[in-house]
Order: sequence, then C-alpha cells, then structure tokens
Amino acid sequence: MSPLAIRPMTTEAEACAALMAATEPWLTLRRDRAACLRFLQEPGRDCHVAYLDGRLAGVLVLNFQGGFKGYLQAICVDPDLRGQGLGTALLDFAEERIFREHPNVFLCVSAFNHGARRLYERSGYRVVGELTDYVIQGQSEILMRKTRGPLAP
Repeated sequence: MSPLAIRPMTTEAEACAALMAATEPWLTLRRDRAACLRFLQEPGRDCHVAYLDGRLAGVLVLNFQGGFKGYLQAICVDPDLRGQGLGTALLDFAEERIFREHPNVFLCVSAFNHGARRLYERSGYRVVGELTDYVIQGQSEILMRKTRGPLAP
C-alpha cells in the first residue's frame, strides 16, 4: 500500500458527504448526502480527509466540544479500499490527535456495524453503554471508550 496522506478537510465536503451517504452505516441510518453534508459542515467539527494515490480514500470527524471532549464522530473508508488498514490508520490518527489534549477517546458504533465494532475492540475500546433507538427506531448505538486515565489526575 502506498503512503496514506491525512490532512484537514478543505474543499472536499461535498465529496465526503457523497462517500458517507453511499456506505454503511449511513445507508441503514437513512442519512442522505444532504444530511451528511450538514453534519460535516456543523460548527465545531474537526474534519480530516485521507488520500491514497491521489484518490479520496476516507474521512474522519472529531469533536472537541460538549460532555465527551475527544469524541470520534465518524470514520468512513471508501468501500473499494476497505480491508487494507485504512480504518486502522484513521483511528490511529484520531487517537493521536485526541490524546494530545484529553485522556479519553469516545465513539459510538451502530450495533449492526460488526466490522467497525471489531476494529474498535481490537484497538482497545470498551463498551460503556448502549443507546437504544437513538438515531433510528429499532437500532442501537454502542458507546465505547478508550482511556489513558481520568479527567483529573
């Protein structure tokens, strides 16, 4: 695999929204391109893009506001490029970025998204709760956390 380049999102919001809306879990969660674009453009988002051989390979969305500072809100990898370690690389990037400022990384993974949940568990994330019927009726979001310690030393 050639080097993956991860950098802040600049002009790619439309392309990232299209990528997200065409893949799981956003398909099941009924998030169309317009909803994904609104999500990416909300104030406070720390969005990054990943390029592989000059091709948009994925998107990463972090949030440093609210109760769970250091919240990994989304990782999306182009389905044609999955299984090559890109999700792990994006997760490693997110952790490095978050752990510079906060001792915890939080994320939610859809209960039906078994592959993503396996990735997070292999990377040391533990389930801390389940949010039933949170995004859509009949589906749960699993709250996970990876920690280096408590907020206060």
